[in-house]
Amino acid sequence: MYTANTMASAIEALGMSLPGSSAQVAIGEAKRKDCENAGAAVLKLLELDIKPRDIMTRKAFENAITTCLALGGSTNLILHLLAIAYSADVDLSIDDFKEIGERIPLLADVKPFGKYNMSHLIRVGGIRPMMKILLDRGLLHGDCLTVTGETLAESLQNEKPYPSYPDEQDIIRPWDQPIKETAHLRILRGNLAPEGAVGKITGKEGLYFKGTAKVYECEEEALVGILRGNVVSGDVVVIRNEGPVGGPGMREMLSPTSAVAGRGLIQEVALITDGRFSGGSHGFDVGHITPEAAKGGPIGIVNSGDLIEIDAVKNTISLLIDDAEYDARMAAFKPTGAGSKRGVLGKYAATVATASEGAVTDKNL
Repeated sequence: MYTANTMASAIEALGMSLPGSSAQVAIGEAKRKDCENAGAAVLKLLELDIKPRDIMTRKAFENAITTCLALGGSTNLILHLLAIAYSADVDLSIDDFKEIGERIPLLADVKPFGKYNMSHLIRVGGIRPMMKILLDRGLLHGDCLTVTGETLAESLQNEKPYPSYPDEQDIIRPWDQPIKETAHLRILRGNLAPEGAVGKITGKEGLYFKGTAKVYECEEEALVGILRGNVVSGDVVVIRNEGPVGGPGMREMLSPTSAVAGRGLIQEVALITDGRFSGGSHGFDVGHITPEAAKGGPIGIVNSGDLIEIDAVKNTISLLIDDAEYDARMAAFKPTGAGSKRGVLGKYAATVATASEGAVTDKNL
């Protein structure tokens, strides 16, 4: 699922947008009515004195995570929900995504890794039948308040199920026939990401990759290398200095992942970065590697030719060198620091938290 669709779905499951608003075509009568209804809903919220923090509770965030994992949401879901939770004073960490993900199967066959667009999902009912499935299985908190003034369970009470699979639709799989039995978003740790990383691994590209590092110091350098044919089957493309500080900001590595796909290597190459991915990226991708290179993270000590192992079952990401060599490289490593040290971007880099903390800018004040 692309990032815009993911976040629209997350906000609805969180209770912060009107029922059905996340699954509408951009231009049409349904969206026009949704805009009118939103205005009326705001007036009702003022009347009832319901505030955002009344809705955005810990349980509501769990509902958003659960729904989007089943739908095949993008890696940006993790970064954005961590930041929103922090602003709402809700305790949420990357480990919560890992814990929830172990009990939520991937059910939606949607792009970029799947067959269908959001428009196809809208035609069979959107995301609300999925929410009803999860609620009926005890996986959503039905008592959470929504912007309608109703609880989530009340708002889903009369929701109709998806048409039957596979005779009438093959977008949403039955619970016992998932695309993947556990979540496609994997929280990985290891000597390459001691504070965590996020993998987008559906299983279609496999669950394990071991390959040779091909190191690039920025997105542009990686794109040139890929297009020139320097990246070959069995490589792990390493793009560093693209984290919150190194960027500064976390650019989406859409161009390099698209170039890998364009060269027919999507099943044969992995890509890891301390930056992030577009919701349009697919393949064996791992981003949000923390600590980032600019802050002295071990992604900064990787050399081209090193072996890297990514295991989406054990949830590990490892640089395969011996401990003595690892320690020596870390001791000698001198990170470059912020990509910009002056102006607005310099101020941003000086205050931004890690990707594993949502890259918020007031955590360390």
